[in-house]
Amino acid sequence: MQFYDDIADVAEGFGPSAVTIGKFDGVHVGHRAVIAHLERAAHEQGLVATVVTFDRHPLNVIDPQHVPPALTSTAQRRELLDDAGVDATLLLRFDEQLQSKSPEAFVSEILVDTLHARLVFVGSDFRFGAKGAGDVTLLRALGEQHGFTVELIDDVDLVDDVRPDGERRVSSTWIRELLGDGRVAEAARLLGREHAVRSTVVHGNQRGRAMGYPTANLDPAFEGFAPADGVYAARVLHDGTVYPAAVSVGNNPTFEGVPAKQIEAHLLDVDLDLYGDRISVLFVSYVRGMVKFDSMDELATQMRQDDLDIRLLLGLPTPV
Repeated sequence: MQFYDDIADVAEGFGPSAVTIGKFDGVHVGHRAVIAHLERAAHEQGLVATVVTFDRHPLNVIDPQHVPPALTSTAQRRELLDDAGVDATLLLRFDEQLQSKSPEAFVSEILVDTLHARLVFVGSDFRFGAKGAGDVTLLRALGEQHGFTVELIDDVDLVDDVRPDGERRVSSTWIRELLGDGRVAEAARLLGREHAVRSTVVHGNQRGRAMGYPTANLDPAFEGFAPADGVYAARVLHDGTVYPAAVSVGNNPTFEGVPAKQIEAHLLDVDLDLYGDRISVLFVSYVRGMVKFDSMDELATQMRQDDLDIRLLLGLPTPV
């Protein structure tokens, strides 16, 4: 995938292109259905399938008090778009300058002069330009002026992918709600993959190792949206290898001084030195909520049960 984070870096000869525009947070099954249609249309017309997205949620600039937490970091989103088969991605810096750009300038400078768009694929509620002044009607008028056509997502048969339950449309908001409730398996259905967070492994307090359950503690500055506090069946991706794992999210109320969203992963049946390495935690299934135990013995008993439950959920044999 060609990737540009500045329009000045896009070659003059780029395109012609088929373009879709959006935040693409999570790159969920709805996004992937849109991208797949874009790719088919681009292939039929000999165009470059191109995604235009933003380095942050527009509300960071427009209404900072109401910015939803991102499902994925910018780096994760780039990787997911690449995985979806996009030919090119243009990541725009959403700042005051972009926010204040008129609809006409947005189209002429970005879609026409930079990407040489011939097809633009958007939703019927698409807005663009300063104060959201541009709509589909204006976009179509500008398309006639500049030589590109506008196709609506709503007019394409993507129902099974965009509305998998037949009613509610897949959205980052819906996925965020599910993850906030710990319903990671349901979120995975809408994402088309297991939800992941990624960070560097840092030193912890060694309590887990002392109890026979060494854990990889993630730096709190992790990428991705942390699901609800609790214990999960999960997988850990490290250096191209996936390991089954038991993962806890939260402040572990049995102990004091644990960060509010500490993520710890215990790799099953393997003990690796991961300090300083980056790992991804892929959430498979919710096991239980966080509990404050009155003694270390009670905690150890529960951890043994968690181990058994997680092995069952991951389809692993029970140790003899």
